[in-house]
Amino acid sequence: METGIETDQQLAPLRVGIQGYPGAFHHLAAEAFYAGKSIEIKSYHHFVPLAHSVAEENELDSGLMAIENSLAGSLLPNYHLLLNYSLQIKGEIYLRIRQNLMALAGQQMSDLKEVYSHPVAIEQCRPFFADYPHIRLIEAEDTALSALRIQQSNKKGVGAIASELAGRLYNLEVLKPGIESNHQNYTRFLVLGKEQEQGAIFQKPKVSICFSLGHEVGTLAQVLSVLANLGLNLIKIQSVPIHGTPWIYRFFVDFLLPEQTTVSTVIHFLKPEVKEFRFLGIYEAGNHIQ
Repeated sequence: METGIETDQQLAPLRVGIQGYPGAFHHLAAEAFYAGKSIEIKSYHHFVPLAHSVAEENELDSGLMAIENSLAGSLLPNYHLLLNYSLQIKGEIYLRIRQNLMALAGQQMSDLKEVYSHPVAIEQCRPFFADYPHIRLIEAEDTALSALRIQQSNKKGVGAIASELAGRLYNLEVLKPGIESNHQNYTRFLVLGKEQEQGAIFQKPKVSICFSLGHEVGTLAQVLSVLANLGLNLIKIQSVPIHGTPWIYRFFVDFLLPEQTTVSTVIHFLKPEVKEFRFLGIYEAGNHIQ
């Protein structure tokens, strides 16, 4: 019977964990993925405590974790976290990374003496600063944290490279937007949980699995042949070293699932060909957010 009264659970925002501080690109990705829904962001300094909270604690509904960047490549340690914490992939999103130079309001480029940001952000923007040799680039733990520290210190002559969201949150003025050297800069973020959502229907289902192989000639080719025979559109294959066994690798594979094929069918044909098989999730193929 409908009462017309929403429960506390329905009213409560989704608790979403991110790596980084409010205003970080993980924060932007979370807002884009959950657009139209109420979310509460919980920040974690590193990926390990984020993964632990998703898997072990009862304080998150999901967590977002970067897994690869179109310029820098894959974040291999995060692949290990998927297995170590038995995480399930519930979704993904590709976010265009726009790096912006910001500082306290009223300053000019000539006023800046130091600019702080994450090392990856600095490298993506280094060509821009070739025209400003008077500015010293200094590595910091996080893009958004660099912006926050400027607000807290109220220090002039200091800039940060961060997202526009960080600038808004910490009342900084963007001096130069989009200073990254390559504008085709996307990061893929995984949306993680303890388990799959039951009964979910996907328009464009994507599947992630993991397996290891015997150290024999042709084993990987046999697996790829099975995937091809099933008509699977292979999106990505990533080899990751198995700790403690030098030169032996696990393979993380993403593929699109054809309409007439089920996950159970794929597992049925694939399992006899591999070792240590792990199903990591079925989810909607992610959108590219500009």
